[in-house]
Amino acid sequence: MDLRAELLKSIWYAFTALDVEKSGKVSKSQLKVLSHNLYTVLCIPHDPVALEEHFRDDDDGPVSSQGYMPYLNKYILDKVEEGAFVKENFDELCWTLTAKKNYKPDRNGNSVVSHQDAFKLWCLFNFLSEDKYPLVMVPDEVEYLLKKICTAMNVELNSCELDDYLSQEPQGQGGLTVWQFLDMVNSGRFLRGIEQEAVSMAVEEVYQEVIEDGYLWKRGQLRRNWSERWFMLKPSVLSYYMSEERKEKKGSIALDKHCCVEVLPDRDGKRCMFCVKTSSRTYEMSASDTRQRQEWTLAIQTAIRLQAEGKKSLHKDLKQKRRAGEQREQREQRKAAKEEETQRLKQLQEEKERKLQELELLKEAQRQAEILLQEEEQRRRQQHEEMQRTLEIQLREAEQARASMQAEMVLKEAEAERQRKRILELEDMQERLQEALQQEVKARQDEEAVRYAQARLLAEEEEKLKQLMKLKEEQEEYIIKTQREKQVLKQEMENKNKCLEEAQKQLEEVRVNRQRVDQDVMAAQRKLRQASTNVKHWNVQMNRLMHPIGPGDKRTNVSGGVFAGYQPLLSRRDSSLK
Repeated sequence: MDLRAELLKSIWYAFTALDVEKSGKVSKSQLKVLSHNLYTVLCIPHDPVALEEHFRDDDDGPVSSQGYMPYLNKYILDKVEEGAFVKENFDELCWTLTAKKNYKPDRNGNSVVSHQDAFKLWCLFNFLSEDKYPLVMVPDEVEYLLKKICTAMNVELNSCELDDYLSQEPQGQGGLTVWQFLDMVNSGRFLRGIEQEAVSMAVEEVYQEVIEDGYLWKRGQLRRNWSERWFMLKPSVLSYYMSEERKEKKGSIALDKHCCVEVLPDRDGKRCMFCVKTSSRTYEMSASDTRQRQEWTLAIQTAIRLQAEGKKSLHKDLKQKRRAGEQREQREQRKAAKEEETQRLKQLQEEKERKLQELELLKEAQRQAEILLQEEEQRRRQQHEEMQRTLEIQLREAEQARASMQAEMVLKEAEAERQRKRILELEDMQERLQEALQQEVKARQDEEAVRYAQARLLAEEEEKLKQLMKLKEEQEEYIIKTQREKQVLKQEMENKNKCLEEAQKQLEEVRVNRQRVDQDVMAAQRKLRQASTNVKHWNVQMNRLMHPIGPGDKRTNVSGGVFAGYQPLLSRRDSSLK
């Protein structure tokens, strides 16, 4: 499997775990923390400038997986170097994020697998899952993995029970999710009576086998001594480290089409030996037992073959092999089905011949049945004649009953006629009631229309009253202005007493001003009379529509009284000016 695809599977779980609202988006602050942790576990130099620039606070809101992918590819995945980081630490980071939200073991501590074993099963699931999202493992791979675990414990898997479970479990995208798989394992349905320690050892063994990591003894080239090393197999290289933490890399063996693997006999106190021959050197190694040696040699040979064929995924090749084995099984099943069909045709032919014999027997039985039928017909004819005589007697009795029924029918018809008349009367009454109901509905509609018109007229009256009050304010302002002018004239008259000639000139000006003021007063009086006429007109209209409403009349009288009070004031002002 490609390293980028492996990393993306684990990162996908971490991203979905941060998506609390299941909207497909994660806040930028959370993605910033996730990116920082990925820098750390993948041993990539931190780029704080790019991190701050990409995840700066703005109004864009949370980021979707598609929006995060450009940054993830450019600043993280493109800088990852295989062997420069500990893959298990990276997986533990992503597992910690996703397990906290999604993994729900038994609260009573009755889970079949421990938390660490669940992590390894999660890694195995990612390794064997399909390369599409959301990640699922097809039923065939589920069965393959469970068989590997059961085989490691020397237990046989019940395939029928597994098929029943998979048929009952809802499967999205054609397979199980990792959380469904872990729930299935923790249910204990397929690992009954097995202690947790045995399950843990089996999971560890399968994990080391499938991931292709594990301890082997390696012989040195110069000192020729044996040292235990942690080996990790990839399609193009077999690397070995000082320990399983993979902090100190001791070397690597490049695998190409010129390499080969050979089994060696036991010697120098070492057993289960084999060697990897390259074009430049031969590497001697020793496994702990024969089965481990067979697994390592087979895996290395497969990796060499894949490298020669230009393939990159050991898992995909093994999966294709399993698929090929399944196809062979299907062909054998079809062949067996064909043979079963031929056998069934032979049985059908024999059944057909037996049916023909039974048909001949049935024909003979039919002839005998016809004879019996004729005798039965004669007997039935006699019974029919007797029945006919009985029916004639019953017919006469029925005629008499019919006559009595006719008399009753006449009475019933008279009663039905009376009922029909009653129905006609009720229908007529119903029509009159419907007409009355329609008239009532129409009257209600007319009443609603009148009410609507009344409301409209009230609104218009309010508008006119507002205009009238505005005119009143203008008149008051004009009166105040006139009083001020009067005071000015009085002051001028006192000054005119001191100087007669100037007083005569000022008197002429006062007369001119008085005439202009009189014209303005007359114009104001005309406007006032016009406004009073309009108010009276609207009062008459309102009184026609709303006889019961008193406030309208009162408002009209008040407004009329106010304007009427201004006329004596205007007349007194005119006399004083004269």
